[in-house]
Amino acid sequence: MNNREKSPKKRSQKDYSMGFKLSVISQVEKGEKTYKQAQNQYGIQGRSTVLTWLRKHGSLDWNRPKIHSYFSKMKETPAQQIKRLERELEDERLKNLILNKAIEISDDQHGTSIRKKLFPKLSDPSKTTTK
Repeated sequence: MNNREKSPKKRSQKDYSMGFKLSVISQVEKGEKTYKQAQNQYGIQGRSTVLTWLRKHGSLDWNRPKIHSYFSKMKETPAQQIKRLERELEDERLKNLILNKAIEISDDQHGTSIRKKLFPKLSDPSKTTTK
């Protein structure tokens, strides 16, 4: 055997089917291989070819890098922080309104009692009798 037969076959971009791309993406996203290992194993020439496939067809978000929230909050002025907190509060109010409405609908349509009572009757230990 000569060295040409042992090394993986180099391929051109046109050779990759969608099924092949999705298979490679699946292996990388599951953590079975790194994108570099997949490149070497399958003979993919381009350095960023697999990364491009991940961005286009992958289920993870590869487009926007995650910024640590601590650093983004440090750069805020007090006015910006107030506006951000007011938006978050309004979002939470809307979520609360939607959830309450869903509970009411469930209670009405299905006869459920999802809400717990806020102040259940407390049993008075002096009134209990032991015989």
